[in-house]
Amino acid sequence: MSNPDSFIDEVSEEVRRDRMYGLMRRWGWVPVLVVVLAVGGAAWNEWRKSQAEFRAEVFGDAVLSALGAGDLNARRAALAGVTPTDEYQTAILSLLRATTELAEGGDPAVATDALQAVADLPDISTEYRHLALLKLMLAGGSGDAGEDGAILDELATPGAPFRTLAVEMQALRALDAGDEATALTLLRALSQDAEATESLRQRATQLIVALGASPEPA
Repeated sequence: MSNPDSFIDEVSEEVRRDRMYGLMRRWGWVPVLVVVLAVGGAAWNEWRKSQAEFRAEVFGDAVLSALGAGDLNARRAALAGVTPTDEYQTAILSLLRATTELAEGGDPAVATDALQAVADLPDISTEYRHLALLKLMLAGGSGDAGEDGAILDELATPGAPFRTLAVEMQALRALDAGDEATALTLLRALSQDAEATESLRQRATQLIVALGASPEPA
């Protein structure tokens, strides 16, 4: 029985081998394709990264060159000639242009328009949006009291990057409106706020004292 069994085993092995070769001939291109796609994808990602780094370097060099111009007018002109390639470069450039316009001899209307444009950029990060809105408020606001109030409410949201500065601005705005009670409530909270800088807490305390009130809640 051993010879027939051996013959059957050999035949079975040949059949398995033939099937394996058949599968390899039919589907052997699949792993090759997977390897090609993996290598190609990695190369594409590296190319994209290198292109992004190159564009960032070109933009940074152009901005630094513009900021190094001899006087304010020259810096304005140089910044106007810088071309951004993505929304973040657009945001940075608009913030820089607004800063130069807010300097002596600039056009505040141009600055506020540039800052509002940054805040309205689609998919812009919260940090850039809030920085633009904060600078807009420091420049005098949007010109609409209701909109300015909504901006400060957004900036003062818990967890916002410039929350404590926005709370200070809310307190000053309340004082301008004659609402001393609200201003004192905000200033007292700010004077004890662990997230506020030491100088900001001191300003809040000094203003409370200047208003003739106690830093401690009644």
